[in-house]
Amino acid sequence: MDVAANNEETNYARGVRAEEEAARYLAAQGYAILRQRYKTKFGEIDLIVQKDNLLCFVEVKMRGNIAEALESITSRVQKRIENAALFFLSEHPDYMNYDMRFDVIAMRYAPDSTLEITHLDNAWEARS
Repeated sequence: MDVAANNEETNYARGVRAEEEAARYLAAQGYAILRQRYKTKFGEIDLIVQKDNLLCFVEVKMRGNIAEALESITSRVQKRIENAALFFLSEHPDYMNYDMRFDVIAMRYAPDSTLEITHLDNAWEARS
């Protein structure tokens, strides 16, 4: 296996681990995990979660620091998630009357190896 393939696999594994940590965090906050790594032709949504009458589409980012994680949520990333969310709603119209929002979970490992999680609820509003 070449180095580039090994790095991609490492990044993929790191992303999966971050999404699993985020799912555990959200479950502990009372959210039901509806989908993890929801893939569409428009792109992927890391987590789709529900709490009462609220449906959240969550992007998870793990970086060296929280600011880098937040900065990586570009308008292009937002648009991809918005389109995938519309596709999810077209497949699951029973959620159409739910309140909805787009959240970000930014994570980093602190120097003492503890996981630092920042949850931005309603991180952006969908564009029409």
